[in-house]
Amino acid sequence: MKSALKTEHFTATQNACKLCAPLGAALVFKGIAKSIPLLHGSQGCSTYIRRYMISHFKEPLDIACSNFGEDTAIFGGGANIKLALDNIRHQYAPDLIGVATTCLSETIGDDVPMFIRAYQEDNRHEGLPALVHVATPSYQGTHMQGFHGAVRALVSTLAEPGESPEPPRVNLFPGMVSPADLRQLKTITASFGLVPVLVPDYSDTLNGPLWTEYQRIPAGGTPVAAVRQTGAAAASIECGLVLAGAGETAGTWLEKQCEVPLHRLGLPIGIRQTDRFFDCLAAISGRPVPDKFAAQRGRLLDALVDGHKHLNGVRAAIFGEEDLVAGLAGYCGELGIVPVLCATGGGEGRFATTVKNVVPEACHERMQVLEDVDFVTIEKILETMDVDLLIGHSKGYTMSRRLNKPLVRVGFPVHDRVDGSRLLHLGYRGAQQLFDRIANTLIEAKQESNVVGYTYY
Repeated sequence: MKSALKTEHFTATQNACKLCAPLGAALVFKGIAKSIPLLHGSQGCSTYIRRYMISHFKEPLDIACSNFGEDTAIFGGGANIKLALDNIRHQYAPDLIGVATTCLSETIGDDVPMFIRAYQEDNRHEGLPALVHVATPSYQGTHMQGFHGAVRALVSTLAEPGESPEPPRVNLFPGMVSPADLRQLKTITASFGLVPVLVPDYSDTLNGPLWTEYQRIPAGGTPVAAVRQTGAAAASIECGLVLAGAGETAGTWLEKQCEVPLHRLGLPIGIRQTDRFFDCLAAISGRPVPDKFAAQRGRLLDALVDGHKHLNGVRAAIFGEEDLVAGLAGYCGELGIVPVLCATGGGEGRFATTVKNVVPEACHERMQVLEDVDFVTIEKILETMDVDLLIGHSKGYTMSRRLNKPLVRVGFPVHDRVDGSRLLHLGYRGAQQLFDRIANTLIEAKQESNVVGYTYY
C-alpha cells in the first residue's frame, strides 16, 4: 500500500528582500560609544552579520559571540553568556555590552534577562559596563525590527527622567540610515541651537578616518551618559511611519515614562518630508529655519526645474526596507516619477497605507504595493511590467541585470560599490544628490542603448 503524499502548494522565501533581526541590533550597538555587540548564539550568525556590515561600510568591526555548540543547544547557554561577558570585559573594557539573541537561543528558550541579572549580582562589586538585552529572533522579524527593538531596549534600560538642560537636548531616532545621513542630521539640528542626541550614531564608528593601528573599539558613537540623559530631553523626533509606529518604541517609551514630547515624522527624504523636519525643529527651538537651508531648498527646486524633462513620466520600481521605500516613493512622486512597484520584505501590515499616503493620488491606479515578498516574486512581477528604473540596494543587482534595467543603489546593503557609507539620502542636500543620481542614471541608460552615438547630448 502506497502512503499518501502531501500535494498542497508550498511557497518558500527565495533570496529574501530583508536581512536578519540581530544584524539591525548589532548596528545599533555599534553606534554607542565604547560598546561591543554580543550575539547569544552560534558563530555563524556573527560571521554572517560581520560579512554584510564590512562589505557595506568598508570598515573592520568586532562582534562577539557566545559560541553555541551541540551541547549548548540542548542544555542552554547560561554558562556561555557568562564566559562571553567575562572575555569582553577583560579584552575590550567597554562602557556597554549589547546582548542580542539569535534564532537558536530564542528557539530553545534561554532566559537571557535572568542570565544578565545573575551575572550582575555575581559581579556587583566590580564596576560592570551597562548591559542591554534585546530579543531578536529572525524567524519573526527583519533587520529593521531588530534595529528599532535595540533602540527601544537602550532607552528603556538606561534612560532616566530629569529637567531639560540648556541648551536644549533633542533626541533623534533616525532609523537605519547612512553615516553621511547621521552627520547631516546632527549639523541641521545644531543649526537651530539644539544639542542632538542620536540613538544610534555610527557616523564615526563605521565611517571614521584612516587608522595607523587597529582599534578594537573605534572612536565615536553616542556616549552611554547621553543615552541616560534622553529622559531629560526637550523633545524626541522619531523618523519612520511604518516600523516606528509598531507598538512601543523608544520615543513612545520616553513620552510615557519621562514625559518627553514625541514628534513622529517620515524619513526626511525629498521636499515635503524635509520641510516637515525643519518645521519641527523650528517649533522645538523657537528659531526660524537658517538661511543656508532655505538656499539649499532653492537650489534643489532650481535643479528639479532644469532636469524635469529627464524624469517626468518615468516608471520606477522601488524595493528595500519599509520606511526607506515609503520615503523614496513620496520623493519620486515629487519628481514626476511614477513608482509603479513598491516592495519590501517586511510584513508589518502598514506599508501599503503609508506608501499611498505619501504618493500623489494620480499614481495610485498604476502602482502595486507589496510586502513580505522576496526577489523571486519581485522579479516575476517586473517581467510583466514596463519599468524604466530600479531603485534599491545591491541585492537587486542580479535582477537588474537579468531585466536589463538600470539600478540606482540606495539604503543597505550597498556592497558592490565603494560609497555605501557616504550615500546621502536625507535633507535638501540628500534630495539633491538623489535627484542627480537618478537623472544621470537614466541619461546614461539612454546613451548606452543609442546605436548612433553623438558628441553632444
